[in-house]
Amino acid sequence: MASINLEIAEGGLCSAPLAANEPAVSVRNVSKTFRRTNAQQDLVALDGVSFDIKPNSFVSVVGPSGCGKTTLLRMLNGLIRPDSGEVLVDGKVPSPGPHMGFVFQSFRLMPWRTIRANVAFTLEVHGVDAKECNERADYYLNMVGLRRFADSYPAELSGGMKQCAALARALIGQPRFLLMDEPLANLDAQTSEFMQIELMKIWRKHQGVVVMVTHSVDEAILLSDQIVLLNPRPGRVAEILDVSLPHPRWTYDVRAHTDFIAMRAYLWSRIKQMVANDPESEFFGRDEAILAEIARR
Repeated sequence: MASINLEIAEGGLCSAPLAANEPAVSVRNVSKTFRRTNAQQDLVALDGVSFDIKPNSFVSVVGPSGCGKTTLLRMLNGLIRPDSGEVLVDGKVPSPGPHMGFVFQSFRLMPWRTIRANVAFTLEVHGVDAKECNERADYYLNMVGLRRFADSYPAELSGGMKQCAALARALIGQPRFLLMDEPLANLDAQTSEFMQIELMKIWRKHQGVVVMVTHSVDEAILLSDQIVLLNPRPGRVAEILDVSLPHPRWTYDVRAHTDFIAMRAYLWSRIKQMVANDPESEFFGRDEAILAEIARR
């Protein structure tokens, strides 16, 4: 297999070679339905979703649980094809490859390989020699704070450490596109904040396109240039918000910024209202029921 030329550089992303006015990612009227064997109706995950992502931008996708966020992310990677509509990445139908890093909700680490070997796997399959694979793996493990655990096995690591290893594996190929499905959800609060800072530094220095699915409103605002808010299932674009907080955001207390406070209140209010008004939600009508019960006391 022909080897690829990937130079070690500080950071982990590469800018996409696109014309200034061309979107890096274009999603046009995309819909997706899943067949369900033991259900009377099929599951409509996405319906008529459209948006563009500019080159060298960080975009978060948020919305109520089950609104199709992960399905959408996997379409950007080419792991799932839309039933209708069009997804273009770099002007082409997307397909998995070294240009496309992906951090899944689950760690997807191979239990029989050391952490170093797991991280180096992306380079191995492209013919990079063992010495270079190990050097690059150690560089990225050091970046995510796991250098001391390079010779450990996944079963010997905590959930948060496994997710850090998965992030290092996604970065090692210096992808032009980094897709992340709740990458920090399994980390403790302190480690999550440090990893948010590291992600900001990596992206600000080397740009590229990052698309992240998250349930954390705070995380979305902190990291993103733009936030795509989806409605409850079937997922449709409810709103696209630009985040204009000054960069670099690790140099000041972003959460104390008046724009952060206002956007957080607005975004959380919208999501809360969506969930409360969705008949399929477990929280539908719960506020009224609780208030009525209190009134009867």
